[in-house]
Amino acid sequence: MTDEFTQRLTLSRHATDRRAELRTRPALLDELAADARTRVIVLNKGKALVAGNQLVTLTLEQLNAVTPAQSQEIIFLGISTVESSGEPIGTPFLAATVDDSAAGVLGPEQSNWGDLRVLGHELSDRDAGLFTQALALANWHRTHAHAPSNGEATVAGQAGWVRHLPEDESAQVFPRTDPAVIVLVVDDQDRLLMGNNAMWESNRFSLLAGYVEPGESLEAAVIREVFEESGVVVTNPVYLGSQPWPFPQSLMLGFRAQVAAGFDPENHVADGEEILKLRWFTRDELKASLDEIVLPGKVSIARALIEEWLGESLDQEHTWLGQPS
Repeated sequence: MTDEFTQRLTLSRHATDRRAELRTRPALLDELAADARTRVIVLNKGKALVAGNQLVTLTLEQLNAVTPAQSQEIIFLGISTVESSGEPIGTPFLAATVDDSAAGVLGPEQSNWGDLRVLGHELSDRDAGLFTQALALANWHRTHAHAPSNGEATVAGQAGWVRHLPEDESAQVFPRTDPAVIVLVVDDQDRLLMGNNAMWESNRFSLLAGYVEPGESLEAAVIREVFEESGVVVTNPVYLGSQPWPFPQSLMLGFRAQVAAGFDPENHVADGEEILKLRWFTRDELKASLDEIVLPGKVSIARALIEEWLGESLDQEHTWLGQPS
């Protein structure tokens, strides 16, 4: 994996030390509440408060002014390792999700609620990492309010990094991440295979991808997913890099795979359920098609993999929401 490719993975960037060893300190959140340096990332409906291309960070006093402290679910994110927006190295960061009533009064003028899929590539390393981490954890808390073993309500512990039964802290549930492979499929002419997903507009194309199944290796998932979605047989999956995708809780693992020797790459068949159309592209064909097709946005690992294969960056400015970024 080259440094240039790593830099294209916009949601893999970070500039905080997560300081996992602090999470089990019983008084950690009280200590951070008493620290005047502490700042809070605020989320509402999967979006964060931003001003331009920067996160708006609040003090706990500002947060408490609009939402009762007892109703907050605070998550410890870590300690900043860079100076940014006037906040020095060593700034502790928390995350909190607020309801619509609080969201309506929070933030300075010129701020708004920003979507990570739209502006992730515009954020600094620190802000991209904080937003991605906060959103992934907030989504996990939202979907794990009850214990999977008996359905009882759970409460947060360890500064937001575990949930447990109120009367039994040993009955713990930890944050989960769902691994998914995304594959740069090339044939013996070094053409790139892309597909149109049934949930997208008809001219949007991306790489083939899918979740890793239980008891399955990453390499086996690459071969299976490509075949299921396209009928193409591939071999020799090579890992290239990964990026978190907190929508709601995925980790995208990027691979390159070669069409198997003896398999005719034109014998592809879209599965008709997830993938409706398939197309092979040479580099020149892809660049010539940019007025015709829509590629993944700059925030996605799919875009990074495509540009790595292409050998250059592309100017197309669309996002996964189908809007200019």
